Amino acid sequence: MDDERGAVGSVRTYLADNTRELLETTRRIVAADTRNPPGNTRELIERLTDEFESLGLDCERFAVDPMKPNVVATLPGASDFTLMYNGHVDTVPFDAAEWDYDPLGDVVGDRLYGRGTTDMKGAIGAMVQVARAYARTDTVPPVTLQFAFVSDEEVGGDVGLTARLKSDRLDPDACVIGEATGRRDVNSIAVGDRGYIWPSIEYEGRAAHGSRPMLGENAIDRLYEVVETCRRRLHGFDVPTEGIDDAILAESVEYYSHYLNENAAVDLFHSPTVNLGTLAGGDAVNTVPPSATAQLDIRVLPSVDPEAIVSRIRDCLDDRAAATLTNVRWTEGSYTDPESPIVRATTAVADDVLPTPVYRRFATGSGDAQVFREAGVPTVEFATGTGTAHAIDEYTTVDKLRQNAFAYARLPFELERELERRRDG
Repeated sequence: MDDERGAVGSVRTYLADNTRELLETTRRIVAADTRNPPGNTRELIERLTDEFESLGLDCERFAVDPMKPNVVATLPGASDFTLMYNGHVDTVPFDAAEWDYDPLGDVVGDRLYGRGTTDMKGAIGAMVQVARAYARTDTVPPVTLQFAFVSDEEVGGDVGLTARLKSDRLDPDACVIGEATGRRDVNSIAVGDRGYIWPSIEYEGRAAHGSRPMLGENAIDRLYEVVETCRRRLHGFDVPTEGIDDAILAESVEYYSHYLNENAAVDLFHSPTVNLGTLAGGDAVNTVPPSATAQLDIRVLPSVDPEAIVSRIRDCLDDRAAATLTNVRWTEGSYTDPESPIVRATTAVADDVLPTPVYRRFATGSGDAQVFREAGVPTVEFATGTGTAHAIDEYTTVDKLRQNAFAYARLPFELERELERRRDG
């Protein structure tokens, strides 16, 4: 225990003494323009690889698309159990004219503005700083650490870790992803995510002159009615929760109740959410549109069979012969047992490092965590944030960067404690 305290203390002291280095590292990462599309991350991945190699870590770069490479850096630990820190280096686009600050990095007081500061280059900066802290203090982590930075998450691309995981060429035992799971005044750990069902519905109406709409059938009007029927009936769908811890559902609702009303927070998890994503039809303003197409985005807990949702949609179309379900895409949600070592360890560290309550919850959307969980890797998403991901004048703060670094640095020791607890029964 004394050796453990000494090791944690050395790493923590390095982090506490080098806050400016952490800020400058993150600013340089933000300065790399990795908007996706087009998603050119080569220069940034090269710099991160050089940094890891200078610290003595073994690095593997791989790329399906040469413009979007990925890197995995490994720091051997006292055991072969491998904890992966994962982050995506690509960002959503921005229009610099809309920003009050430089979207490629602007330090103002204790804030760092820029695209990706919250999602998720701030977390990547903290992870790099943690690697430095271990390497420069000659601290051997209790478990092997891997730092995996990927290039194509924001567009749901498949040139990142997906192929590596599916081919068993990458096999971590646990993973923490630096997605911002906290806001300015509340923090959380995402232990699961909802799946999506994306149906496309077409409606065939009848054209007519726009001045005599009663002679035709407006496909847009009729299709919108169909969509509203689907929305209403799906809202009444009773979401099963077998296999999901009641406490996680309760904490999920409580977390979102901080910025949604309680009924809306409950609906996020106890009924499907339905968003009309696209509605297209018509060729001219003075013509009754003869056809229209809608695409829905439906999100549900991983306990829901997507086929059950598709069946409910088909029922909605039964009395509308002109409406057709033309295409459906879906992915099931994912979930990590809250009693797993990675969830327990991350919760313990976050509770200790952060000044506000920490909720274990479901993420409302999905990302790389789903890829890891589908590959059998227990995974959490965790990083402090400011609630400004994808927003104009996105920013993080020095305190948020420090909190992430301190939490990520302590996580291997807390994880090893949980593994010992499990081994001891």
